[in-house]
Amino acid sequence: MSTSFRRSNLLIYALTVIVGALVLLPTLRWLANEWWSNDYYSHGVLVPLVSAFFAWRLLPRGERRPSNLGLFLLVAALAVYLIALFQRAYFLASFGMIGLFAGIVWYLWGGAALRRLAFPLAFLIFMVPLPFVEASSLPMAMFTGNLSSKAVQALGMDVIVNGTAVTLPNANLVVGAQCSGLRSIVALFTLVAVFAYVIDGPWYSKLLIVLAAIPIAILGNMFRVSSLLWVADNWGVDAAFTYYHDYSGIIFFLIAFLCLILLAWLLRSRNLRADLL
Repeated sequence: MSTSFRRSNLLIYALTVIVGALVLLPTLRWLANEWWSNDYYSHGVLVPLVSAFFAWRLLPRGERRPSNLGLFLLVAALAVYLIALFQRAYFLASFGMIGLFAGIVWYLWGGAALRRLAFPLAFLIFMVPLPFVEASSLPMAMFTGNLSSKAVQALGMDVIVNGTAVTLPNANLVVGAQCSGLRSIVALFTLVAVFAYVIDGPWYSKLLIVLAAIPIAILGNMFRVSSLLWVADNWGVDAAFTYYHDYSGIIFFLIAFLCLILLAWLLRSRNLRADLL
């Protein structure tokens, strides 16, 4: 291969990368802003790094078999991306961008590489802020507040619940969106997806671990809110919301994840995958 031919190929690749980056820039800017400002997706900045690590470990070396079938996915994903971009539906554009990455892998490395990289590509979905998450926070908070209040009522506490208002003998509280637990659910579900992928075990055990993350996170948040009411009733609102509220979330998140690790151990999924080490 002549030097001039190699240089022309490098120039084409460089121009393709530059044009692609310019096309994706509005969506990447939106994602970065969401990761910075959206509390439910502050973990999003880590998702591409995790996906890149797994892709680097799994990308077949010496198995490159380009497939023109990838062009169909590329064209379809590009159409979805551009339509969503023009409509300013950035979360849909983000899905189109992930489809573009999948089409590039299929076209340049082939179907076998696409199957191997299915998880790193699919995991990128966790970096995309979904519009219904934040909208669901207040109804979820009311649901959690009601059940938590009934739990402490069963323990003998004098609690009155009226919508989002919770009345204690020494304080009047309002159940806000931050009490929904959705932030913990989204972050825990993301972490558990990685955990289920890296452990060695049958697919049904991994699926059970992933599905168990949701009820464990919900129950953990209910217990946290119940304990918050108990602290407010016994030590006052300042102690509950100045100290306990700020630090208990991390503790209950760790407890929930430890419960999932215990579940994996009970399901005999105790080792890491050898191909990822």
